[in-house]
Amino acid sequence: MRHWTPKELKHSLEASEGPLMVDVREPWEHEICRIDGARLIPMGQIPALAGRLDPDQTIVVVCHHGVRSYQVAYYLERLGFRDVINLTGGIDAWAREVDRDMAVY
Repeated sequence: MRHWTPKELKHSLEASEGPLMVDVREPWEHEICRIDGARLIPMGQIPALAGRLDPDQTIVVVCHHGVRSYQVAYYLERLGFRDVINLTGGIDAWAREVDRDMAVY
């Protein structure tokens, strides 16, 4: 598993079509703030829905501070996903380093 800082993710999103972003927070968290283009799949739904994801696609997993996303990224790797990236510091770090207008909680 790789780890990206918010600035590395921003650069990747600007440089190309970008990776699939999977936001594993709860819907109420997603309502407060989100990174545009991220697909919401709450952590508890990952085991049931992981089969709908492409194991060959680059996937960046996002949560609030990077703990849940690390756990989900690790889980996806164990399922055979080849290129999984954890967003270090989560959406909170994104809001503080990339999008300072984003709500924080």
